[in-house]
Amino acid sequence: MSEQNTHKLYHLPASEHVNCTVCGLKDLCIPYGLSDDALAELDSATKYKHKLERDESIFRAGDVATSIFAVRSGSFKTTMSNSDGAEQVTGFYLPGELVGLDGLGGNMHTCTTTALETSTVCEIPADEFDQMCVNIASLRHQTMRLIGNELSHEQHMMLVLGQMNAEERLASFLIDLSHRFQERGFSATEFNLTMSRHDLANYLGLAVETLSRLFSRFQEKTILKVNRRNIRILDWEVLCQIAHSECQRHKARKAE
Repeated sequence: MSEQNTHKLYHLPASEHVNCTVCGLKDLCIPYGLSDDALAELDSATKYKHKLERDESIFRAGDVATSIFAVRSGSFKTTMSNSDGAEQVTGFYLPGELVGLDGLGGNMHTCTTTALETSTVCEIPADEFDQMCVNIASLRHQTMRLIGNELSHEQHMMLVLGQMNAEERLASFLIDLSHRFQERGFSATEFNLTMSRHDLANYLGLAVETLSRLFSRFQEKTILKVNRRNIRILDWEVLCQIAHSECQRHKARKAE
């Protein structure tokens, strides 16, 4: 492995061993629906919880994929770069969500995953996880469900970016983020954006100036109250009207 592709996480000291059984995120993460025996086996394979500071990477594009990671606290972004070095933000990840799945197909990561704030991840060696999925049907089912949810979300974002105007893109993103925070026991109407305006604009396919104007417009219409990175949703109904399909998508998920 070249020096530039060295897995940055490997240089970080491992902290305490992880116990999935008592984790408050287990209903959102891999342990959901597993028996006590399966949980114990997952515990034994989940090696460590690692701490990363802002702008530190778990892995970079081109790194050999040896593990998958569950976000335990904080948040991350994934990015890809073209041959000219131009960077594209491809996703944002919250506690209970998995990163590193991109490397399972070809044993090499295709994106870079970077902490947006002080964050922690749980590391599961890919070989051990693969063998557990063979032996434990419920784990295999849960993994497929998580991957399916991730694919569904990515396909929806392709629709958002390809078919929606700038207002609809921002409204859809805020509604999606609101629901994800709510699933984790946080407020659905007031939260902080841990990503920079530049990263968010990049992700939504907008100029930074356009994104800033949109936040100002939403604030002038009393849809949002914006204080730096703090967002408070004042008029949920209007926000949903702007991004109707996003609200319908989350209603359908709740009905499942």
